[in-house]
Amino acid sequence: MKFIDEARIEVVAGHGGSGSASMRREKFIEFGGPDGGDGGRGGSVYAIADRNINTLVDYRYAKKHLAQNGEPGRGSDCYGKAGEDIELRMPVGTIIYDSETEDVIADLTYHGQRLCLAKGGAGGWGNLHFKSSTNRAPRQKTNGLPGEERKLRLELKVLADVGLLGMPNAGKSTFITAVSNARPKIADYPFTTLHPNLGVVRVSHEKSFVIADIPGLIEGAAEGAGLGHRFLKHLQRTNLLLHLVDMAPFDENIDTVAEAKAIVNELKKYDEDLYSKPRWLVLNKVDMIPAEERAERIKKFVKAFAWKGPVFEISALTGEGCKELCYAIQKDLDAKRAARDLEEEQEADVRFLPSDDESNS
Repeated sequence: MKFIDEARIEVVAGHGGSGSASMRREKFIEFGGPDGGDGGRGGSVYAIADRNINTLVDYRYAKKHLAQNGEPGRGSDCYGKAGEDIELRMPVGTIIYDSETEDVIADLTYHGQRLCLAKGGAGGWGNLHFKSSTNRAPRQKTNGLPGEERKLRLELKVLADVGLLGMPNAGKSTFITAVSNARPKIADYPFTTLHPNLGVVRVSHEKSFVIADIPGLIEGAAEGAGLGHRFLKHLQRTNLLLHLVDMAPFDENIDTVAEAKAIVNELKKYDEDLYSKPRWLVLNKVDMIPAEERAERIKKFVKAFAWKGPVFEISALTGEGCKELCYAIQKDLDAKRAARDLEEEQEADVRFLPSDDESNS
């Protein structure tokens, strides 16, 4: 299936049905009085987050979504039938914007989340509502209200705990295949990965995390070089970034330090918040470096790159160092979750502390 992470659609809720201005007509009943029922409400349009969907491809071609109108009221106190709602299933991680104001209407962050995108119009009143002691044969009725119409922009940001950064052929796809259940395409040419891939890394029976692999970046991605940098948005929800570096490039003339710095610069150009996320350096393909040269070459690279953060040496192909890296990631994520839970508990305690008046009483 083709991966689509952006789409523009129009949603139109159903109009409410008009009320009826009917009068009761029966044998032997001379003055039956009003019996016009109300119109039915129009159908609404809802968005539902579905973890079984991973792309917005359905909305690339189906641009307009209309809910059913409510039926008009009838005589004999018959109310019109309400229009049926429609539900648009979208991937978890979809952000829905109003395309005219760019305001966020909805952010689908968990499976089953249901939000109204366009509300159906209310049905009109029949003449039953207008009868009174001075108006016993009302002819008034009201029309149904129109349903809401909206033009929307859908943007998918995949939900993952860890994101992979790196140049094309840095070994990101091989790494995510080695440690997770993801099976992306792997080949010996650049830009093999054309869309994000998600994989679940299971560290133990009880613990796991989600890792995201995006297409490789090159210098000038902000100006459209390579595949550009629009896929970086899929890393904005992550808690940790892994910067993979190819320590054994096929061309000896490639400056790995310059390439690594180019990735960091592209990250900073795209989004300061993403640039500020915790980032670990992962040196890949160390199995292809002679054992006697490995320590010196890694030390030289880290010094030239001026890196102060965590450094991991792995071989995604042979699995060397991958298990230790996954354990370290899980430990870091657990610590962050514990700190976040503690902060939320403290905020809740402060929120429910009694005021001075209450404690004095």
